[in-house]
Amino acid sequence: MNIHIPNWLIILGGCGQIFTALIYPYIRHRVFDWYTDVKQLKPLNQEIAKTYGRYIQGLNFSFGLIALLLTEDLKNQTPLALAITGLIGAYWVGKVGTQVAYYPMYEIPQEPIFKIGSYCMNILFVLFAVVFTALFIHNLTGII
Repeated sequence: MNIHIPNWLIILGGCGQIFTALIYPYIRHRVFDWYTDVKQLKPLNQEIAKTYGRYIQGLNFSFGLIALLLTEDLKNQTPLALAITGLIGAYWVGKVGTQVAYYPMYEIPQEPIFKIGSYCMNILFVLFAVVFTALFIHNLTGII
């Protein structure tokens, strides 16, 4: 079973991941009022929360750059391509699963821009999960 993933789809996924990294601070601040909640934590826990936020932002940006700069390499069916696409795919599958299972979307502000934005972001997350899981399967079939 060989899955064909067009380059434009990987590039779209890369651009989308970079977009999520760039929009992340705005979403935390305007949609979730995250900083107000974080201020209620003890100082060490505040720093831990901020650090994890930066990790998420950095991973999203890095995964996007990898997709943009190494598009062909992500499909070349090498062990490294398998590992990277597996990591990115698992990251986004985990994000989608966590979002569905644990994040109450009813707490999103009811302004139309935020409601539409939440649907668009979720569509992007599913796109990332599908594209990079498909790439992982493609790479796996080339190695087995």
